[in-house]
Amino acid sequence: MTKPFYDLSVIEQTQHHRTMSDLVDLLCHRTGNANRDFFQAEVAYFLGLIPSSMRATINSPERGVVPINIYSIGLATSGFGKGHSVSVMEEVLSEFRDTFMSHTFETVAEDSLFHMAQQISGAKGSDETAELEALQKDFNRQGFAPFIFDSGTGPAVKQLRYKLLLSRIGSINFQMDELGSNLMANNEVLNVLLELYDLGKVKAKLVKNTPDNERGLDIVGSTPANMLMFGTSSKLFDGAKTEDEFFSFLATGYARRCFFGVGTPTEAGSQVDPKDLYRALVSKQQSAALEVYKQNFKKFADPQYFMQELQINDDVGIELLSYRLESERLAAMLPDHEEIRKAELSHRYFKAMKLAGVYAFLDESPHITIPHLRQAIKVAEESGASFGNVLKRERNFVRLANYIASSQDNLTHADLVEDLPFYPTSTTARREMMDLAMAWGVSNHVVITKNVVQSVEFFSGSTLQETNLDEMHFSFSDNFAYGYDSFVKPFDAMPKLLAADGMHWCNHGFEGGHRHDDKVIEGFNMLVVDVDGGVRLDAVHELLADYVFITSTTKRHTEEENRFRLIMPMNYHLQLSKEDYKEFMDSFLLWLPFESDPGANQRSKKWMTNPDTEIKYNLGPTIIDVLPFIPKTKANNEYVQQVADLGNLDNLERWFLQNMDVGSRNNNLLNYAMMLKDGGMAFSEVEKKVLDLNERSGTPLKKDEVQTTVLKSVASKYV
Repeated sequence: MTKPFYDLSVIEQTQHHRTMSDLVDLLCHRTGNANRDFFQAEVAYFLGLIPSSMRATINSPERGVVPINIYSIGLATSGFGKGHSVSVMEEVLSEFRDTFMSHTFETVAEDSLFHMAQQISGAKGSDETAELEALQKDFNRQGFAPFIFDSGTGPAVKQLRYKLLLSRIGSINFQMDELGSNLMANNEVLNVLLELYDLGKVKAKLVKNTPDNERGLDIVGSTPANMLMFGTSSKLFDGAKTEDEFFSFLATGYARRCFFGVGTPTEAGSQVDPKDLYRALVSKQQSAALEVYKQNFKKFADPQYFMQELQINDDVGIELLSYRLESERLAAMLPDHEEIRKAELSHRYFKAMKLAGVYAFLDESPHITIPHLRQAIKVAEESGASFGNVLKRERNFVRLANYIASSQDNLTHADLVEDLPFYPTSTTARREMMDLAMAWGVSNHVVITKNVVQSVEFFSGSTLQETNLDEMHFSFSDNFAYGYDSFVKPFDAMPKLLAADGMHWCNHGFEGGHRHDDKVIEGFNMLVVDVDGGVRLDAVHELLADYVFITSTTKRHTEEENRFRLIMPMNYHLQLSKEDYKEFMDSFLLWLPFESDPGANQRSKKWMTNPDTEIKYNLGPTIIDVLPFIPKTKANNEYVQQVADLGNLDNLERWFLQNMDVGSRNNNLLNYAMMLKDGGMAFSEVEKKVLDLNERSGTPLKKDEVQTTVLKSVASKYV
C-alpha cells in the first residue's frame, strides 16, 4: 500500500471556522434541524459572495492568481427548511448587499470607466472625454447588474459579465431553487458557469455587428462566478431526463467544482416540546448573533477591501500540495468506472483553497494560514461524504419496486407509465425493468405479484415484515367454531399450547372469534401441516435438520405408523387471500420431502391439542424462506416450473434432487438410499431408485462409482 501523503486524522480533529460554525448553528436553530451538511454547503456559498464581489484573489505560487468563488449544491427532503435557511442567509448578507449595490459598485465602476477611457485615449490619441462618454453609454446599455439571479440564458450571462468587466467589480451570482424543476431550463447558464469557475474567464461568442447590436470592447479580465443550486432529491432523481442531465453535468465538471450538502430531517416527532422549540426559534441570543454578522459583513462593502490579493506562503502551499497528492492517491485506488467520484476526490484541494481564501478575507488576514486551510479541507471532506450519498441514488427498477410496494391499488402498465417518468413504453424494456424489480424485491423484503385478467397485467406489492420468533401469531379456543382469541407468543412457548387438553387452535385470527373463512383476519407467520404415516418422525428431523420447527405427535401416533404435526415459523409475516393462501400452501406441500395432509391449504383450518403429545423442538440455523411459495411472483413461477421439470418424481425424490449440489452428490445419494431402506424397501428397488435419481441430476456420478460406494454401503446394512 502506498504511503499516505497527508494525515487526514488532523482534519478530523480540526474545528470548523468560527464564522461557518456560528452561521450553521443559527440555521439549525431557525429550521429545527440538527443535520449540518446541507447548511455548510449553503453557508460556504453565501460567505463566498463577499470576497468574490470585492474581487479578492489568491496568489498561489503553484496556480498563479485565481479568483475567490464558491459553487455549492444542496439536496434535502421537502420540509427540511431549505428556502427558510436561504432567506436567513440573505438577511445576514443584506447590509453588505445594500451598501455594495448602492455605493461601492457605482463608485468603483465610475473610477474604472475613467481609467479605461484614459488608457484608450492614450493609445488612440483621441479625446478622453469622448472616450469616457462612449464607455458610459456602453456601460448603461448593458442594463442593470443584479447582485443575484435565479434563471437566465447564456448570452445574458455573458452580457452581465461584460458589464462587470467594464466596472472591474462585482461577481456573477447564480442562485437556483427547485433544482429538479429548473435544471433543464437553465442548461445554457450552467454551461457558461462551468467555464467561469476556475479563473473567471470565458470565450466570447462572435456575433454580427449591426447598428442595433454593436459588439462591445474585447476586454481581457476575470469575473468571478458563484453558484448555489438546491432542491429536493426526489424531484431531481426522477429516473428520467432530469436525472440524466444532472449526472451529465456532474461528469462534465460540476462534481469537482461544487461543495455538496445532503440534508436529512431530524426525526424528533412527538418527543419535541413545542415550548422549548419555540424558545429556540425566537432566542434573543440567536437574533443577536444574526445582527452581529450583518454588521460585521457590512464593513466589507467598502472600497478599501477592493481587489485584495491573498498570499499563500510556502508552508501552506506544501500542505495544500500534500493534500492534493493524497486525494489523487485515494482517487487512483477507486475502480475505473467511478469516474465522477474520482474527479470530485482528486480536485477537492482546489475548492478547499478557494474556501480557505474566503476565511482569510473575512479574518482580514493578508495571507491564507494553516488553520484557514485545514478548516476549508474539513468542509471539503464532509462535502465529499455528502457527494457519496448523492451517487447512491436508487436505480430505476428499485424505484419501481418500492412504488408498487407502497401503492394501495393494483397497477397496470398504463398506470405506471402515467405515474413514473422513467417507466419504459416499449414492451421489451418494460418487461426487463419489471423482472429486475421483482428480482431485487426477493432479497430486499419486497414482494411483487402479477395477475393477468383478460390479457391485462395487474401488479401489486408489499414490503414484507420479517418474522420475530418471539412474536408468533395464532388463535385458540375450547370451542369448535367460536371464541377464538388471538395471541402473540414466542415460538418456544408453543409446546405449552400443543400439550393443552381439549383446545382447538389456528395459525390465523378471526373477526369476533368466529372460525369461518369469511371471518379470517389476514396475516400469519407459521406453517402447520399434518403428517399421517408414510415417513418416520426421526427421518423428518434428519431431512429438515437445517430449519427451525417443532413436531408434535397426534392421538393416532404409534411406533409402527408415525402420525404427527409439523409447525414451522416462516421468515416473513404474510397477508394472503383465500385463493392465494391455497396456492401458497400447495406450493409448500410440494416442497416438503414427504407426503402430508392437503387440507392444510385452508386458512380456517384448525388443529386439536393433545395432552399426551411427544414434542420435539429443532433449532436449526435457518427459518424457511417462503418467497418461492407466494403466488403470482417471479420466484413462485420459477419454483413451479422447476417442479414441473422434475416430472413425476415424488416428494422425497424432488427434495434430494433439488439439493444435489456438486461436491455432496455422493452423500446425498447415500442419505436417500438409507431413507428408502429404513422405510422397508427391498435392496433391488433401492438400487433402481438410486441409479435413476443419479441419472436425473444435472451432473450425475459414474454408475460404477455409485455401485462401489453408495450401493455397497447400503447393501452391507441388509446383512
